Amino acid sequence: MSLTVRRASPADLDLIAPLFDRYRHFYTQRDDAAVSRAFIGERLQRGDSVLLLAALDGADGAGFTQLYPTFSSVRAARVWVLNDLFVDPAARRRGVAHALLAAAVEFARVDGAARLELETDHDNLSAQALYAAAGWRRFDGTQRYHLPLTAV
Repeated sequence: MSLTVRRASPADLDLIAPLFDRYRHFYTQRDDAAVSRAFIGERLQRGDSVLLLAALDGADGAGFTQLYPTFSSVRAARVWVLNDLFVDPAARRRGVAHALLAAAVEFARVDGAARLELETDHDNLSAQALYAAAGWRRFDGTQRYHLPLTAV
């Protein structure tokens, strides 16, 4: 088995868009290939996120992760938010998620970031186990808030 992860480019839109649509569906959004393609295409064109794409046994499209930049004013440094992680069901339990996490860590380190952050649903126990196994720690003692600006 060969497993590689590389940074995606705009030329990878046809590979990532269907994965992104399935990712959104997992999080209860309706299937909408056009919306998913437009959103990912815009991210790739603008370069305002970093998409890492996994290939398993030479076939691209085993999974992806998407990182968004933000900053820590206190640390005066960049922080990367690992916002999306998805592995194609046919590629699960083969190390793809671990490889994507490791590639995200390496990318952030090379970029000089202070840290990586992520969040997942309280009932996504498999993701929680993955993150714990990869050394991620919870932000104990903090409260996260959000203010929706559009109707869901």
